[in-house]
Amino acid sequence: MPPHDAAVRLNSLASGHAPHRYRQEELVPLGYEFFSHSFANFDRMARVYANAGIDSRQISMPLDWYRQPRTFSERNDAYIECSLAILEEVAARCLDQAGLEPGEVGGLVVVSSTGLATPTLDALLIDRLRLPPDIRRLPIFGLGCAGGVLGLARAGAMCRAEPGLNVLFLTVELCTLTFQKNDASKSNVVAAALFGDGAAGAVLSTSGRGPAVRDWGEYTWPGSLDVMGWDFGEAGEFGVLFSRSIPDIVRRRFRGAVEGFLQSRDLSLDQIDVYAAHPGGARVLDALEEALDLPPDALIHSREILRRHGNMSAPTALFVLERTLQAGATGRILLTSLGPGFTAAMMLIEA
Repeated sequence: MPPHDAAVRLNSLASGHAPHRYRQEELVPLGYEFFSHSFANFDRMARVYANAGIDSRQISMPLDWYRQPRTFSERNDAYIECSLAILEEVAARCLDQAGLEPGEVGGLVVVSSTGLATPTLDALLIDRLRLPPDIRRLPIFGLGCAGGVLGLARAGAMCRAEPGLNVLFLTVELCTLTFQKNDASKSNVVAAALFGDGAAGAVLSTSGRGPAVRDWGEYTWPGSLDVMGWDFGEAGEFGVLFSRSIPDIVRRRFRGAVEGFLQSRDLSLDQIDVYAAHPGGARVLDALEEALDLPPDALIHSREILRRHGNMSAPTALFVLERTLQAGATGRILLTSLGPGFTAAMMLIEA
């Protein structure tokens, strides 16, 4: 467990959007086009679009691109090209906010689970961003929706290990590029109604005047491997695993994980001033409010990000944190997310 008084500073925070924005009602006909033939009554299934708490989403390609058959290579090439473009923009804004030149960055952490690249995205960004050739790199795959918080924690750990090091953290998820139009499973239909594309980044260091990242932790529930993740197909398909039990797990088990994290830091829930939760979906946010006995407006920023962008997987938690800080939040902020494992990720920030 890291020492409580070893503050890491969040010296910048930026979000980035995929280029094509669609309102939720514009995406409903695509769901009917792809899935209605597989359901006796798709009207009932299609309610997930209206009940998702989403008004709009940003996606990487025009709608017609998704209508065409795509090989794994086509999808993955699009993933690399689009990821680098959006990450370059986010990184530039992060460095500008932090008042840093590229040569002053000593660490680079990049989180993504919606495509593959070797050399990894971090390596591909070094020349594009003019980063030092001796930069410490940490690419992370497989954290899913928990990747924003856990990746930020790994960047914080690098800062603590080498005080004064400036670490650039980046995360990008292009969820829609994994979309499988021939998969009529309920998980895939729900995912098609819920997920969007986006990126986010931050600069962390033990020096600076940004909000203090005080601590972080995680909890993986035993026997929960089948709750969330990818089911990889023979042709490289990223088949989504998305259990309908997630809200119930959150309702019954999330509070215990959070209380355990806080108690090990000599804190309790009543000492948290602001909650910033990754919005996995409207039902998940309802379950979080119930689990933690939160007032109706406690997760207002989480719901607003969900409404404007949908669930962008890992970057979404940073979108919520950015909006929370821009709204003038002060005191102890508890940033949380949930991802494959099944894992709860938690971070304490003081603003």
